[in-house]
Amino acid sequence: MRKLILPLLILSALSACKKESTKTEDSAVKNDSVAAVSTSSTPTTPVNLKEYSIAQTAEYLKNKDNDTLYVTNFFATWCGPCMAEIPHFKEKIKELKGQPVKFTFIDIDEKEDWETKVKDFAATNNLQDHIILLDNKKLDQDFFKNNFEKWDGSGIPYTIMKKGKRTEETLGSMSAEMLDQKLASFK
Repeated sequence: MRKLILPLLILSALSACKKESTKTEDSAVKNDSVAAVSTSSTPTTPVNLKEYSIAQTAEYLKNKDNDTLYVTNFFATWCGPCMAEIPHFKEKIKELKGQPVKFTFIDIDEKEDWETKVKDFAATNNLQDHIILLDNKKLDQDFFKNNFEKWDGSGIPYTIMKKGKRTEETLGSMSAEMLDQKLASFK
């Protein structure tokens, strides 16, 4: 019975950001929130993304005793609100280059999309060095209880910022202003 309930919980948890069907009409694409970040070009260089297990992800999320700010965003390429906030993160990656800030995007797309949609997205947006692949079918309530104070897996995007023992969690898409404020609060 538990094996049946956990997948249903995960499925319902991710329903806050529903997968949208692809539209081919130009007018439809212009208004689609997924169009905020282009994913249509083919990568010209090989993109090798890292796959993490649940244990590796949990280890990565632990507090670290240093002065680096860790900004970790859980997303999927089919999630419109996720794609809408990616340009804000990309701008901050450029702006804060050379500073003790590490941006990581943990992709929870279906595994069959990793070689196509996710790699194309990574290459198109020059984020291949920032993306970790996580098999969303292995996520369970223990993962959420053990790693987050506020997030129960009920939706994406979800961003957690950590510096030392301080943590800030945000469920939902962030505007450029909101991201600026949260990052500035760690200075």
